[in-house]
Amino acid sequence: MLNKVEISGLNTSRLPVLSQTEKTELLKRIKEGDSEAKEKFINGNLRLVLSVIKRFTNRGENPDDLFQIGCIGLIKAINNFDMSLNVQFSTYAVPMIIGELKRYLRDNAQIRVSRSLRDTAYKALKAKTDYTNKHQKEPTTDELAKMLEIPKEELVYALEAIQDPVSLYEPAYNDGTDTIFVMDQVSDTKNTDEAWIEDIALSEALKKLGEREKHIITMRFFAGRTQMEVAEEIGISQAQVSRLEKSALLSMRKHIK
Repeated sequence: MLNKVEISGLNTSRLPVLSQTEKTELLKRIKEGDSEAKEKFINGNLRLVLSVIKRFTNRGENPDDLFQIGCIGLIKAINNFDMSLNVQFSTYAVPMIIGELKRYLRDNAQIRVSRSLRDTAYKALKAKTDYTNKHQKEPTTDELAKMLEIPKEELVYALEAIQDPVSLYEPAYNDGTDTIFVMDQVSDTKNTDEAWIEDIALSEALKKLGEREKHIITMRFFAGRTQMEVAEEIGISQAQVSRLEKSALLSMRKHIK
């Protein structure tokens, strides 16, 4: 999707890139109510929106719609960003953009269940009610499947298909002060917003390196090559590779911080 030249009428290859100094100055002007600075800051961060919506490209959604929703998240981040927090704007904005996209996908999700599957589910529910009324206990899945003369797997699939999906933002507990949502009780150690933020920060830090340093870091930590193999490939000594690698890593750490 991101190889596309235009998205929502914008030529993505011509989107501006702001320096850190420019971002800081524009943010100060935005807090003073400068609408022109806000527009310039938004345009200067559209590449950030593009990088975030890459995560959602396999959902079958229209890229232009995702981009526009991502821009809403960007604007919300700008309106709520507190410069005194001493964090980079992108670190604050990415979760806001992701949250806006997740809400959009949640609210627009459509689950289609076939008529035959619904019929099977409703027959199962009726049979379950009749059995419970007669025996004063609920039938097991095996018993219910035998009554309907269908495989147990088909019965389970049909019953699950008609269940309303539970939103991750649905309250699971509320004691009058703090609300615990379903998503708070679901663990995902791989696809976390924090990991996504780290990936973006790492990518941005890598862009700040010179071509040789970038090549060394890429070969060492993304391609799994040894310092000797890198040295042979680019025609320098292993000691030089080691020095350049340490210097590049130090530079990246400073940028990420």
